Amino acid sequence: MATKEKTDDDLKRYYSIGEVATKLDVNTSLIRFWENEFAHIKPNKNSRGDRRFTKENIRQLREVYHLVRERGFTLEGARREIASQSEPRADKQDIIERLREVRRRLEALPS
Repeated sequence: MATKEKTDDDLKRYYSIGEVATKLDVNTSLIRFWENEFAHIKPNKNSRGDRRFTKENIRQLREVYHLVRERGFTLEGARREIASQSEPRADKQDIIERLREVRRRLEALPS
């Protein structure tokens, strides 16, 4: 059985706000705004106060992105949707992210 090689991203525990913004293709100010609007998103902060996001925080932000930007929920509607979920939607969010990565790779191929 072949083992999957670990990438730097697989080994990483914390991400800066800039790295998260790049992953989600949004501005850092939007991430800070969503952090204030959605109480369940609580990144760690280092001694200087810099945010350090975990993979779980990134999953939470992807879920907010999906609800607000892709499905058109208001912030209040997104809060209610997240609160009403009985089980986490990590699997669906992971699939969406993998499909986006496939799209980026296909678009990068020469015509």
